[in-house]
Amino acid sequence: MPTAFSPLRVLMVACRYIPYTGGVETHVYEVGRRLVRAGVEVTVLTTDVSGQLPAFEESEGIRTYRVRAWPEKKDYFFAPGIYRFISQERWDLVHCQGYHNLVPPLAMLGAWRANMPFVLSFHSGGDVSGLRKALRGIHYKTLRPLLARAHKLIAVSQFEANFFQERLRLPKEQFVIIPNGAYLCEETGQVRDIVPTEGGRKDSLIVSIGRLERYKGHQRLIEALPGVLAEIPDARVRIVGTGPYESTLRKIARSLKVDKYVEIRPVSAEDREGMAALLAGASLITLFSEYESQGIAVMEALALGRPVLVASTSALRELINRDLTYGIPLHSTPQEVARAIVDQLRNPLKPGDVELPTWDACASSLLALYETIARRPVCVS
Repeated sequence: MPTAFSPLRVLMVACRYIPYTGGVETHVYEVGRRLVRAGVEVTVLTTDVSGQLPAFEESEGIRTYRVRAWPEKKDYFFAPGIYRFISQERWDLVHCQGYHNLVPPLAMLGAWRANMPFVLSFHSGGDVSGLRKALRGIHYKTLRPLLARAHKLIAVSQFEANFFQERLRLPKEQFVIIPNGAYLCEETGQVRDIVPTEGGRKDSLIVSIGRLERYKGHQRLIEALPGVLAEIPDARVRIVGTGPYESTLRKIARSLKVDKYVEIRPVSAEDREGMAALLAGASLITLFSEYESQGIAVMEALALGRPVLVASTSALRELINRDLTYGIPLHSTPQEVARAIVDQLRNPLKPGDVELPTWDACASSLLALYETIARRPVCVS
């Protein structure tokens, strides 16, 4: 029976959202539309560094507002409009997505000053520069007073929860683990029956997915490619993502004379079936990242039954320990990486039927958390 309560009003604040691609963008899109279907009024507050995107749009029931951010070619995302927007309306809950830039502290400060409850999902990743890595400790100390006021801090894995609890020195009870979904097309119910792209291809396609930053390790795949081609001449590489490291990756490929074997091109965050088809047609998925809080691209590949080769770091070790992926040391030489790739192409470690987290479960867990914090049920239409 419908309740007399009005819909739960949730504001999700993220520095970037569709049409941009990335882990945070995917998370907000996947859980946002499911929450809308569950009766939640979902609004996304994000930024626009270009000044070219619509200030407001609505898609699949999600209302998206964009405020201007600066500078255009850096990822600081200084956006004073975030604070002003939050204070203009009354939200039952503010969900801050990420912690890396200037958007989350403005969002947390705005919610706190307006006496509105807020939670934060870390969506943690590696450091994009040596300077940021050196300043990370100061960053944690600066954010800690605001993070301590959050009703809950959401991690996607036990690794991420332990990582931040240790560094922030906050109570264990303040953390909750809600994994991201692993299935690209779970709503179709045909996860392993996706038709691969370029279904008639004969070559060995190696796919590496992630934002084009140095810490993501795409360059390690390119640097190993000459050794791979020496053993498997039909090998090809597809790097999926966008980011500031793209020009460097192309330069590395040209310098090694393997650029004709490397394609660098994103897939739209909304094209879930297109991404699933690409992964389904791959002979091997690689992720040589220095840091992953969960490794969503890896989970998506595993859900499609594809073999995955990763660097033995951070949360990726959890997958290695479960024999879901094959791992190599992060600082392996190009020759060692090439040897591991060739081995996996010839004798792949394919995951069996394994229970992986779903986006439905992720959205349901978030909804239960929201209801607990807001202390009232959601309106059921």
